[in-house]
Amino acid sequence: MQRRRLLALCLGALACLPLSQTASAAQTLTVGLIPAEDSQSMLENSKAVIDTLQQQLGMPVKPFIATDYNGIIEALRARKLDVAYLGPFSYVLASSVANVEAFAVAETKKSGRSYYKSLIITRRDSGLQSLEQLKGRTMAFVDPSSASGHLFPSAALQKLNIDPNKYFARVIFSGSHDASILAVANKKVDAAAVADRILAAAVARGVVQQADLNVVWTSPDIPESPMVWRRDLDPALKQKIAAAFASIKDVQWGDQGVLNGFVPTTDAAYDVVRDTAKILKLDLKAMK
Repeated sequence: MQRRRLLALCLGALACLPLSQTASAAQTLTVGLIPAEDSQSMLENSKAVIDTLQQQLGMPVKPFIATDYNGIIEALRARKLDVAYLGPFSYVLASSVANVEAFAVAETKKSGRSYYKSLIITRRDSGLQSLEQLKGRTMAFVDPSSASGHLFPSAALQKLNIDPNKYFARVIFSGSHDASILAVANKKVDAAAVADRILAAAVARGVVQQADLNVVWTSPDIPESPMVWRRDLDPALKQKIAAAFASIKDVQWGDQGVLNGFVPTTDAAYDVVRDTAKILKLDLKAMK
């Protein structure tokens, strides 16, 4: 309930922006950020990107972090946001219910790639080293709309004829990858599904020790989280936004670390995510 109130307040604040402060009036660009980390960390780690955008566009850029993926999607659908950083599945969901399109994706210096993987992790001292051993245990997913934190691992389990809601003693949604990692580390749950790059970032920060964890499952490649814009933005503004993102290099970007830069992407790059949704028999439009 508290999270819902916070989301309502945040959306209310955006709703109160006068039209003269929207991107359509070339005054302020509003950018939504998914809660991959806690909100304060996400803001701090996105500052360099936001600052560079402001410099390149010559207009203020206002970041907005919702309490969950659906908060960003709702803000896009209500035209309260101009640009957003979404997870792969939350983008596919947004593209089915809001007038948005992927246009760029981050490429990290560390990996030099624009894809990542989902992992299911356990504590090493738990003795849990396989999916089979997780039967009757507790499991943490991130968010119902998280690709690496829910959809891809759930599809993999279903291919093995495993229904997560029946297979595990208890399933929770933690709200963020960091929270899921800590839930395992602090023995609140037996296992969790998280993004490999976010786990690597948590290890680098000393939040957890790699030696304390087991990886019991690894997904195929998942296309990286895209930057999206509303299709109804002015074409000239879109051109400026695309050029501004293309100019961003060697800066810190959320959980992804230091970037080589943002490279172009298309809606079709996320068809693999749509195929995963089909495995799960998800009706995207019915989810909103």
